[in-house]
Amino acid sequence: MITTHNGPQPADFTDVRATNLAVVLRFVRENAPCSRADIAASTGLNKATVSSLVADLIDRRLLRETGLTENRVGRPATMLVLDGSPYAAIGVEVNVDYITAVAVDLKGEELLNWRRSFPGSTSSAGQAIAAVAAIARRVVSRMSKEARQVLGLTVAVPGLVDVQGAVRIAPNLGWHDVDLCGDLAKALRDPGFPVMVDNDANLGALAERRFGPHGNVDDLVYITGEVGVGAGVIMDGRLRRGGRGYTGEIGHIQIDPLGPDCRCGRRGCIEATAGIGAVLARTAPDASPADLELEIDEVVQRARGGDREVLDLLAEVGANLGKGLAVVANLVNPEVIVLGGYYVPLAPWLLAPAEEEMFRRAIAPGGGGCRLEVSTLGYGAAALGAAARVLDSVDSGRLPAPA
Repeated sequence: MITTHNGPQPADFTDVRATNLAVVLRFVRENAPCSRADIAASTGLNKATVSSLVADLIDRRLLRETGLTENRVGRPATMLVLDGSPYAAIGVEVNVDYITAVAVDLKGEELLNWRRSFPGSTSSAGQAIAAVAAIARRVVSRMSKEARQVLGLTVAVPGLVDVQGAVRIAPNLGWHDVDLCGDLAKALRDPGFPVMVDNDANLGALAERRFGPHGNVDDLVYITGEVGVGAGVIMDGRLRRGGRGYTGEIGHIQIDPLGPDCRCGRRGCIEATAGIGAVLARTAPDASPADLELEIDEVVQRARGGDREVLDLLAEVGANLGKGLAVVANLVNPEVIVLGGYYVPLAPWLLAPAEEEMFRRAIAPGGGGCRLEVSTLGYGAAALGAAARVLDSVDSGRLPAPA
């Protein structure tokens, strides 16, 4: 519910209504099917206001009525659910070995999921922007054929992304000071919907909370498991970005001053000792980024076959990962840490040593109650989280205009 405070500049009615529309939309998303009376009772908005807001949301085809229910006290009530069938949110992830694009509807149901090989580590930023623009245009075209309006596009990048959507540094892509948001909007020729850019770990965390089994968890950290290692941090139910958007770069915390060289120019970083690159440096040192997924599959097969060299390697990498996770557990005390990306197929051999080392190094007993779990969202978590960011903007009040 939105209220205005006494003062010389009361809240603008349009702003209040937009916020209340978002309140109603969020309530229905979280509680559907529900009635107008349910909304009024739970939000504190009066019944007449709720009726007006619901009518507006139905006009925008964000909600729809779904018949009557008699399983309640009093008269049968008309129930409401999300509609959103005319809309789509697009998420794209750029990484060292692939580009992924997903589109979801307002309810979060997947409309498409495309994954393409892409030589991100050897391509220029301009080439990457052209590739993202090309796949985005294809997705928009598909959505247009299905008579869906695109609500927005978010791009996930493994690097430092400031609040304006510029990539300040992405070591594994070789990028420095790339205005990805601005350049992509130009490449798409001002597409008529918002274009946003964010860190891949941040978006992975959003995906876990919106689409994974952790929707009721207010304190969560998502760890990327790509060539890079980053963390998306949700505290008190909100994604934490820091002063300039640079939170979560745990991959470049040094845990071994005498360890292997890291792409950031330092030695012994978590990324260099516990990232996927640390595994492949020993199992396939000459592998190209295009072979990354195939090489990880080979590691999995060797581990399943009891290859002692690989099992010892994964135990070592898992323990190094646990050292980094202990920093996370001590610093922000999350309820759950979720391992994503290529950590998922390697989890049967990484999880136990990582958890043991995390618990051993955490100050609080039992890691402060922190659980270490594996993502159920697969390799597309960051792209899915990118689409989730578009849906979050709708939840926050950026609604499509009535038809």
